[in-house]
Amino acid sequence: MDQINRKLFGEDFYWGVSSAALQTEGATTADGKGQSIWDVFAQKKGKIKNGDHPLTACDFYNRYREDIDLIKQLGIPCFRFSISWTRILPKGTGEINIHGIQYYNEVINYCLEKGVQPWITLYHWDLPQDLEVLGGWTNRHIVEWFSEFVRICAESFGDRVKHWMVMNEPSVFTGGGYFLGIHAPGRSGLRNFLPATHHVILSIVAGAKILRELLPPDAQIGTTFSCSHIEPLTNSSRDVSAAARADALINRLFIEPILGLGYPTKEVTALKKIEKYFKPGDEDNLHFDFDFIGLQNYTREIVQYSFFTPYIGASLVKAENRNVPLTEMGWEVYPPAIYQVIKKFSQYPQIKKIIITENGVAFPDEVVNGEVNDDKRIAYLQDYLAQVLKAKNEGCNVQGYFVWTLLDNFEWAEGYHPRFGLIRVDFDTLKRTVKKSGYWYRDFLKS
Repeated sequence: MDQINRKLFGEDFYWGVSSAALQTEGATTADGKGQSIWDVFAQKKGKIKNGDHPLTACDFYNRYREDIDLIKQLGIPCFRFSISWTRILPKGTGEINIHGIQYYNEVINYCLEKGVQPWITLYHWDLPQDLEVLGGWTNRHIVEWFSEFVRICAESFGDRVKHWMVMNEPSVFTGGGYFLGIHAPGRSGLRNFLPATHHVILSIVAGAKILRELLPPDAQIGTTFSCSHIEPLTNSSRDVSAAARADALINRLFIEPILGLGYPTKEVTALKKIEKYFKPGDEDNLHFDFDFIGLQNYTREIVQYSFFTPYIGASLVKAENRNVPLTEMGWEVYPPAIYQVIKKFSQYPQIKKIIITENGVAFPDEVVNGEVNDDKRIAYLQDYLAQVLKAKNEGCNVQGYFVWTLLDNFEWAEGYHPRFGLIRVDFDTLKRTVKKSGYWYRDFLKS
């Protein structure tokens, strides 16, 4: 890589790799862990590609030392991982599982021993099934349940962990799990989506306030959002308006209330129905002054007007129908997308700084003579990083970049088919093989 190197980003730029508990840990019933909605969802026929399930995943639960050793060997300074709610509180609330506390203490301590900085995500989609039975995110009591979980984590790990993210990609887990029904817990419709959305935002803010109360003053508190660069198919007024509605739903629905700007009901009038879930005082409990915002971008979306799409009158034009380069997920490879979302979110004066908490790609790869030569992944990372640097050089306060992901893992409804990792996992033997992209990232970080 000669056109870009680490030094161009500055000495205080954070570099890391991201992962999630449910996607990597496995050991779904070990040491008192309770069931999550994904443990249950994966058992339902036809929900996960190839009938895959997260029972073993990457076995990070038992192999965390090996994997943190690999992070150290690759010279990656920061490791973002999540806390499994059901390892800490098997039923979601009530009795604490001391084995779960002990496990994450060991992971955190081993990171620190190896000189790797732990970054914790508190909620990465693995809601306790016992709480889902009570309504999950549609039940307003979840604000209290989540607050209990956050308080335990802050009190248990806050003396050593300096960077915290309250939740991961709320638009995705509410949209997929409570509107479209394609993710756990498999609910659908506005009657589920609107209360879930409102209660998630209340929970993000409640969790952030608890972190601010309990953590040392130098702790950095953030939360992450999935962002797609949205463009209209044509310059017609109908397509332009459709793209604006899609942007409101995909990019603005969660960040704007948290910044104190309220819900984007002007563009998506169906969101006005969320008011029925408001209670006195909610306006004051929807926003928080975060130290950083995590942005996660992979692609762009092209949107056209659609009379037949309820609520937003817009539909995505699939990348596979646009004659563009595709990833294994069917997403367009479009590096300027990450530049565009950084520029877009930089326009909010309330956002102090931006960290790219996920960016990466799934391409087919295989082991040949003990090596994985994933040159397409290297080119993708180089091209997207160049766009991050462009935004930074234009004055955007972007201060970090985390690759998704460390290991090939359980990719939710897609199962084990798409491989995003810098390290290949043989899911039969669990053998790890560092890909060429992993070595590239090591050399880039040395540069």
